[in-house]
Amino acid sequence: MHLGMLKHAPGAKKKPKRIGRGTGSGHGKTATRGHKGLKARSGASHRAWFEGGQMPLQRRIPKRGFVHLERKEYQIVRLSQLEGIGGPVVQPENLYKARLAKKNKGQVKILSDGELKKPLEIHAHAFSKKAVEKIEAAGGKAVRI
Repeated sequence: MHLGMLKHAPGAKKKPKRIGRGTGSGHGKTATRGHKGLKARSGASHRAWFEGGQMPLQRRIPKRGFVHLERKEYQIVRLSQLEGIGGPVVQPENLYKARLAKKNKGQVKILSDGELKKPLEIHAHAFSKKAVEKIEAAGGKAVRI
């Protein structure tokens, strides 16, 4: 015996329903599509969001809100996170390597959460006012890119 000789168990395979094969089949004439209408026509189908001709939802609901095209998306880095980064100068590249920021996610902003104990020269796109005060109090420098 080999794989080519295998057969399905009796009753395991059902014959498909034969639609539109005459009135004697029980599925003749309209072929289970009902009478007239869009779904009875061949090749016809409406879009998924079609609501039968009533005003569609996206046109019924008023527009709201505003999207500012020049909005800057900042990645936030806290002063407490900068303690572990070695070297006197901290660039965004150092933050990417330390996984404190992602390269393609936008600009880097330094916030004042935590304390800075060693003097660092920090290069970033933006700083909060308190972060600049804390950096300068520790003897460091905040440089905007």
